[in-house]
Amino acid sequence: MQLVTAPTVSSLDTALTLPDSWWAGLSSSLDQLAAYSTTRIGMSQQHVTRRITEVFGDGADTTVDEWSTAHTDVHWDNVTTDGYLIDWEDWGRAPRGLDAACLWQASLPVPELAERVRQVFAADLDTRSGKLAMLLQAANAVRAAARLGGPTPLSGPARAAADQLLTEL
Repeated sequence: MQLVTAPTVSSLDTALTLPDSWWAGLSSSLDQLAAYSTTRIGMSQQHVTRRITEVFGDGADTTVDEWSTAHTDVHWDNVTTDGYLIDWEDWGRAPRGLDAACLWQASLPVPELAERVRQVFAADLDTRSGKLAMLLQAANAVRAAARLGGPTPLSGPARAAADQLLTEL
């Protein structure tokens, strides 16, 4: 355990100002984490299939073909301005690209930022597992809006992205 005193990125406006070195550091950290061997489960195939089919039906094959170690909750409140990842209670094996997909989903209200995430993490997000991870995150955003009874800043862009991902899968 380590005391982290740097503020979290938190806002999308702050995220837009992060330097290239920050993005490179996060990418390197997530690559190192992905290579770490563990038997701890962060997200199961059952969860991936259940959530995607609950929201989008059973038209897509939801079988994840690549697994890696992940934080499983990378969003702007869980990364600091100096590059630390915080809030580790759910880490473990997950679909390849899940961490990048989480950050992508959190960035959807700002298309420029969501595209930056896609570019930085293209090596993971362009894989079948990465696309499934993005579809899962889109399903989470659409599901949350339905539970709240109306659209959210994430739900519209998530639905549009899901339509594209479903055609690609």
